[in-house]
Amino acid sequence: MDIKTARSRAEELVGKMTVEEKASQLLYNSPAIERLQIHEYNWWNESSHGVARCGTATVFPHSVGLAATFDPELMEKVADVISTEARVKFNQHDRHRDYDIYKGLTFWAPNINIFRDPRWGRGQETLGEDPFLTSALAVAYIKGIQGDGEFLKAAACAKHFAAHSGPEGLRHGFNAVVSRHDLWETYLPAFEKTVESGVAGIMGAYNRLNGEPCCASRQLLSDILRGKWGFEGYITSDCGALKDMITGHKCVDTPAEAAAMALKAGCDLNCGDIYSAIIDAYEADLITEEDITGAAVRLYTIRYLLGEFETPRPWSDLPYDLLDCAEHRALNLRAAEESIVLAKNENGFLPIDRSVKRIAVVGPNAVSISALEGNYNGYASEYITVADGIRREFPDADIKVERGCRLVFEKLCDWNGFSNMYSDGIAAAENADVTVLCLGLDCSVEGEEISGATGDYLDRGDRKSLFLPKPQMKLAEAVCDVCKDVIVVLLCGGSIDVGEKVRKHAKAIIYGWYPGAVGGLAIARLLSGKANPCGRLPVTIYRGDDILPDFSDYSMRGRTYGYMTSEPLYPFGYGLSYTEFSYDDAKIVSSDDEKITVSARVTNIGSRDGTEKVQVYARFSDSRTYTPNFRLCAVKAVSLSAGESRIVELTTDRYWLRAVLENGERVNPDGETTLYIGGSQPDGRSAALTGKACVIINGDFSQP
Repeated sequence: MDIKTARSRAEELVGKMTVEEKASQLLYNSPAIERLQIHEYNWWNESSHGVARCGTATVFPHSVGLAATFDPELMEKVADVISTEARVKFNQHDRHRDYDIYKGLTFWAPNINIFRDPRWGRGQETLGEDPFLTSALAVAYIKGIQGDGEFLKAAACAKHFAAHSGPEGLRHGFNAVVSRHDLWETYLPAFEKTVESGVAGIMGAYNRLNGEPCCASRQLLSDILRGKWGFEGYITSDCGALKDMITGHKCVDTPAEAAAMALKAGCDLNCGDIYSAIIDAYEADLITEEDITGAAVRLYTIRYLLGEFETPRPWSDLPYDLLDCAEHRALNLRAAEESIVLAKNENGFLPIDRSVKRIAVVGPNAVSISALEGNYNGYASEYITVADGIRREFPDADIKVERGCRLVFEKLCDWNGFSNMYSDGIAAAENADVTVLCLGLDCSVEGEEISGATGDYLDRGDRKSLFLPKPQMKLAEAVCDVCKDVIVVLLCGGSIDVGEKVRKHAKAIIYGWYPGAVGGLAIARLLSGKANPCGRLPVTIYRGDDILPDFSDYSMRGRTYGYMTSEPLYPFGYGLSYTEFSYDDAKIVSSDDEKITVSARVTNIGSRDGTEKVQVYARFSDSRTYTPNFRLCAVKAVSLSAGESRIVELTTDRYWLRAVLENGERVNPDGETTLYIGGSQPDGRSAALTGKACVIINGDFSQP
């Protein structure tokens, strides 16, 4: 069904409703209208890395881990599995007339906010710090969720519009002050690209943007989203965001005024209860019936596109056996393996010799299920922790497991116990041939506005430090004192520095993110050599003592790989492999007004099969504005057998090769532009870590 037909049918159905009935449908928990044979519908569902918060489903690596795959094709496959399981589950819910929260087909994902500051607790939900990578992966995710058939398989919703990335403790009243340059270069491109891809929904943000509450911003919702970009889907508030207009932003005094302001700006759906006052606003002449009707029609257009009113409904024949099936678990394992980033591998220490006799698995995340899940997660039917995975991969080894310490807060003389376990962890390490230190965080301390996660290290889910928490640092340094061969595995949502002592002593350092239900097996397969690491950092790993801009400063100067001036610990785009790749014969294949296609010969010059994440970067200058150090503009995953060589082509939109002026206009740069291709970004730190430089792409692309 095309959108024009769906809208026509929606207009016909909404035309049969009273004004009170129409108003009731603008709440996320829309009630039934029995006389029109419309059942209740709850719009709120989550699916960032699997169908969430409702029974069993495949739990994939969390979003930042999926971003580390640098593979849009893999992302689309993951999202297709999510939407398949969503339909399977929805069919069962519908059959049992269960329309509660988290049971619908409208998913409030992906989170495409830019992970601009490594302290932000919700960065784990994002696709990293780069506008291009975020856009490419988000578009692939949306395609997988929504499908390409006559009806939407499920409905994706890009969030949070716009310029939303902490601090969590201030979000209900925070005003993000953003220049037009940064807004149009960094904060808006991913939203623009998801609108171009046909995303069904957009969610507004909690904060104000330059003084306007995002969920009631005429500039964002009416002028840019519906006007400039021609968005035809639905717009929803974030949950409780309209109440913030009264209590946090203090821009209106009553629920009726808040409802009117948001509805007039273009917000169709309210996650919360402020739209319960829409009739009050209508009776006070703050809004018209046409305002209510327009929003209701847009919402019912989506419900028609989902096939709700068809007989039989689309995808109603999907068998229940597809839920959490072997094929989906296999894809989950592949995604987890490809998400893992090997940051250090001293003298090729990894993979571990499978004949190793004694392995200690030490650290608070050694047997943690929470550290597999991240947040906005589903329930898996099986979880494989790091310790579980190592037992599977090294069945003949004597494996000892100790937690060693608490995640963040040290507590001595704890009557409940299990707080001070340092000596236990140290003992396991000093009696082992190899120690795997499982460190990091989990969603109990890093995440969305966590009221209990406060103290010297945390502020309501955000972090105050880029180092490991003190108890873990204490444990890790002690383990390094007693064990020669130490491998550090970090399960976390972003940048963590383990400190100089541990960093220098460890033979290998791995960023495993929140790797999903089978993440422990994926990590163990990397340790054993069954899997060859190919993940790339979707964020910069900062040195723990780096001086960052103020968290509440939304200027991009000094932030991310695009504008940072300090040397990173590990750069965006970086990651090691057990094999090596070389590049040559890089050139422009074709060029026109909209796109440029480049190619290079990529050769696996190592002794193992492997997957390379080919990256194209641009560096350009413009006398009229400031421009990034480098800008990623194309990615492609290429699997090559040992010794195999292949010509690889990548196409980039000229959109990403344009400079953004101070007024937000995107123009061809007036200075030189250079294109690079390689397995990392073309910065000095990446070259030093990998021992190789990106190659320059030859050819004139200034004119089509």
